[in-house]
Amino acid sequence: MGILSQLSIFHLLWAALVLCQYEDYDFEDEYDGEPDHQQPYYFNPATQAEAPRFPFPVECARECFCPPAFPLSMYCDHRKLKTIPNIPSHVQQLYLQNNDIEAVPAGPFTNVTFVREINLSYNKIKFHRIDHGVFAKLSNLVQLHLQHNELEEFPFPLPSSLERLLLGFNKISQLPGTALEGLPNITMLDLCNNLLDDSALKGKPFANMKNLVQLNLCNNKLETMPPDLPSSLMHLSLENNSISYIPENYFNRLPKIIALRMSHNNLQNIPRNTFNLPNLLELNLGHNKLKQVFYIPRSLQHLYIENNDIENINVTLMCPTIDPLNINQLTYIRVDQNKLTSPMSSYAFFCFPLIRTIYYGEQNITVNKATRLRSPVFRRFLTPEEYQEAEDNHETHDHGTEEDDEAEDNYFHPYFQ
Repeated sequence: MGILSQLSIFHLLWAALVLCQYEDYDFEDEYDGEPDHQQPYYFNPATQAEAPRFPFPVECARECFCPPAFPLSMYCDHRKLKTIPNIPSHVQQLYLQNNDIEAVPAGPFTNVTFVREINLSYNKIKFHRIDHGVFAKLSNLVQLHLQHNELEEFPFPLPSSLERLLLGFNKISQLPGTALEGLPNITMLDLCNNLLDDSALKGKPFANMKNLVQLNLCNNKLETMPPDLPSSLMHLSLENNSISYIPENYFNRLPKIIALRMSHNNLQNIPRNTFNLPNLLELNLGHNKLKQVFYIPRSLQHLYIENNDIENINVTLMCPTIDPLNINQLTYIRVDQNKLTSPMSSYAFFCFPLIRTIYYGEQNITVNKATRLRSPVFRRFLTPEEYQEAEDNHETHDHGTEEDDEAEDNYFHPYFQ
């Protein structure tokens, strides 16, 4: 084998090693217990901004790592850095997560022109330590990670190019009226695990975000539904708040909603046609105070209403009519930790002919005692392999702790297919 062939093989192995080590920068580890079907977002190198050609080796900050296989990326993560190093002008992806950085001064970004992604998560950054306009001048910035910091305020101004903004696990309590102005391209905004209450949303900060697809407001202090959400919204996360009701016709202006998660709230009653949404696939209302079920749209596939106060599942409310030409798509229902004394009526299988699993689990029939129905799990139409997989999944669930169950429901994964 010639020297050139050996060098080519070595280069390929090196590239593979670097890719395996650094390609995954999603939140799957940060927010535990996410469903397997939700795929993380990966930065697409094909979308990199046009940058001037440069000879190898490229310039790199001495505190960081710039792999030859990815010359437009600079990795400065997990290095106990207290300050941001100077950033070469050609860098497009900058990874500074898991350090001890407290400030974002303008100096290191002086010559930055092409940067598209900045990850500053898991640091100690405060709002007043961010130089005014330091991000706004980055006209190619598409994705900004600032979750798990110490931000007390929304970090504005920001560049109009921004598409994904992640601010979870901070101390943000207000959204000034101008905070989200000038961000027409935002598709995903994560504000989970902050200190937002109803007063912070009085200015209707999301109303003009015409391209917003995913909004995460879980683990805040909201008592009412957020006002005037844009009609472009497809994924809405409101888990772990204190919302007690959903206004009638609230979702009329949100016809594109695919996934809605409102577990761990104080909902007691759902108006009959609240969820009459043509595209809804997943609805999670577990861990509320519901006493009865409600209308199920034909598109819905997964329904979670566990840990409520439901004594009887009235299938007629869920499915008032049967249309053989337009059947209901529901395949999975979770109803454990309610007050059911008997399984669902067999009429359910006419209304929902695609049902594969109904998870009854344990029921809270008496105050101090949980009772398991004769059939804790109903399944049908499963192949042997699918049945064994389902058995394994529920065996794992049965041995989990209450904390594990809560962790599983706690966060709406920021990334979807």
